[in-house]
Amino acid sequence: MKKIVSLLLASLMVFSLAACSGGAPAETTAAAETEAAETEAVETEAAAETEAAAETEAAAGEETTIVLAAAASLKYVFDDKLIPMFREANPNIKVEATYDSSGKLQTQIEEGADWDVFFSAGMKQMTALQEAGLMNDDTVKVQVTNELVLIVPKDSDKGIASVQDILNADTIAIGDPADVPVGQYTQKTLEELGLWDAIQEKEISLGTNVTEVLSWVAAGSADCGFTYRTDAIQEADNVEIIEGLAPATYPIGVIGSSAKQEAAQAFIDFLGTDEALQQFTDYGFTLPE
Repeated sequence: MKKIVSLLLASLMVFSLAACSGGAPAETTAAAETEAAETEAVETEAAAETEAAAETEAAAGEETTIVLAAAASLKYVFDDKLIPMFREANPNIKVEATYDSSGKLQTQIEEGADWDVFFSAGMKQMTALQEAGLMNDDTVKVQVTNELVLIVPKDSDKGIASVQDILNADTIAIGDPADVPVGQYTQKTLEELGLWDAIQEKEISLGTNVTEVLSWVAAGSADCGFTYRTDAIQEADNVEIIEGLAPATYPIGVIGSSAKQEAAQAFIDFLGTDEALQQFTDYGFTLPE
């Protein structure tokens, strides 16, 4: 009997050991599978992050071109200094510029011109676009100011020493008041001085923008003219500034239809930096208070 009991106990011990030895591989396999799954998930996430970073870098490397529509009187400072400076600081954003009278630029924006930034030489044009819902109002601000000045050709013999002497001129050059801000400033100033009606008997050349007015006086084909101080400074060898007459306000803003709002805003932000503002003042503009 004792022998039988011993055999039974021995059998139970063998069975128990077999059971224990058979369970260990199953637990080890499950743990390994879990670890492998976790590793694969981490690797997948890391790969996704790497791919996203690569896409971001690729996007950052793409060149974006924005178009600046600016008053003709801004051409010198932008072409000479500001656009090259911005390009150097922002190699992925290229700025193309078109210059003309603010009134003509306004009309083209109203007609759907594919531009991004509007820089006007007068509030009238900017306000009209805002009222029409064509500007991103949150971006509009007065960037700089200028001054309307009376100029004459160098070595003029017409005896024009002040604005009151313009009646000594035979030919007077002004911007067309219909759509050229410098002409609008001129008309308003001369009306206030009681001279607008008086000059109507003279030969008046109406320029399509301030650059054209300046060129006529510089060439001597007009006895006097009204331009901005900034433009007259550029032709100091050919024209003389007789008198400063009235301030001119220059607002800037992002055009509402622009598909490149961020790049356009980056350009405007750059124009507000100390280094950019210094260029404006170097070219004769003044800063709003």
